[in-house]
Amino acid sequence: MELKDIDIFFDVQTDSGGKDPDSASKTLRAYHQLLWSKPLPNGEVMKLDIKHNTLRWKDMWFSSDSITASFLHRRFPLKGYVEQNLPNFDEFKREYWHKTYTIGGAIIFPLGRWTMNQARGCSARICDRWDLTLECIRRFYAGETTPLDKALTKSFSFFRLFVDFKGYVDFFLLQDCVDENYNVKLWLDTPLFVSNPMPKSMEEYNYWIGTQLDFVAKRGQRIADYCRR
Repeated sequence: MELKDIDIFFDVQTDSGGKDPDSASKTLRAYHQLLWSKPLPNGEVMKLDIKHNTLRWKDMWFSSDSITASFLHRRFPLKGYVEQNLPNFDEFKREYWHKTYTIGGAIIFPLGRWTMNQARGCSARICDRWDLTLECIRRFYAGETTPLDKALTKSFSFFRLFVDFKGYVDFFLLQDCVDENYNVKLWLDTPLFVSNPMPKSMEEYNYWIGTQLDFVAKRGQRIADYCRR
């Protein structure tokens, strides 16, 4: 497989055997290997290989992580209300996951106990929100404290590969998450790092879903453009 073979519309659920695509999809793993095996901002070249169905470079092991969050897999105060008030709820879920379980909605983090993949989902002040996760990463590079400090510090050897926040954003083709000054665009207008910063109404939920779908589409196109260079 080569970069030109990456299909930004491929639903990685389809080759995961009903398991979590982040760990079970061979296609997603291959796409990550192709996309991120390239020169790093610090001058090194990341060359990912696959061993024991896991991505590896030097002494670092990586797992895929979904950027998006539907809040329908967890205990979510609005879940029952969403089910009652969204027409064709089951169709909505299928369509949402079909669009977000693509390479545009995925990224890699170092694998291990209490690293970013786990920490951002378990933190009550992040709740798996990618915009808040990225703001934590930005502040980490700036030397500021965040709710994810423990996980970020544990992965310091990974994050220093990108030199600074701009290097991290550009490497992983996340430019649609930031403005021209590399300030993070929030996907939901809530105060930073409050407890349970999830949508509280159908209006907020619909905005949250729409913003994520827009990002995945834009990043998917950005990935496609990169693959054609």
